[in-house]
Amino acid sequence: MRRSAPILFPLPTRALMVAGALAVSPLPAACDWPRAPEVTIPPPVTWTSDPAVVGVYRVPVEGVVIDPFRSPAHPYGPGNRGIEYRTDAGTRVQAAQRGMVAFAGEVAGRTVVAIEHQDGRRTTYTGLAQVTVGPGEEVTAGQPIGSAGSSLHFGVKVGAEYIDPAPLFGPPGVALVPDPSTID
Repeated sequence: MRRSAPILFPLPTRALMVAGALAVSPLPAACDWPRAPEVTIPPPVTWTSDPAVVGVYRVPVEGVVIDPFRSPAHPYGPGNRGIEYRTDAGTRVQAAQRGMVAFAGEVAGRTVVAIEHQDGRRTTYTGLAQVTVGPGEEVTAGQPIGSAGSSLHFGVKVGAEYIDPAPLFGPPGVALVPDPSTID
């Protein structure tokens, strides 16, 4: 039996045992794929009751949360990269914070508005029935940007990473309930 010349690979190689025979893989010895995503930590949120102050975000729509934020395990994994609200058709949608409209149009058959904010965040409003703002337009916190269909997806990005929008709305409200045993 005649032996053939060894195969040369342009990359560093790894030796593997395959079915009892030595095989050579063209994978680099120091393969660093997949890389962990780079994460930018957003600046802290300013807690105040004045919605005009930068750092306080408003809930974009009156509606029931039907699907909260669920961070995916990896960039292409399943999850919910925002908050999904059930809304009545025609419900007013407002800008969560002041900023500039970066995009208003169709994406994958759904109407979307994206707003860039001074703190480096970008909010997205997906599932609009009507849009009343356009790219390059300055908006204020609470300004109407359109109306919702049967649901609205609200997302927040910092760089390329989606973050949970809920903490941006401030701490949850507290309702004091009287103790029935103390009522005369």
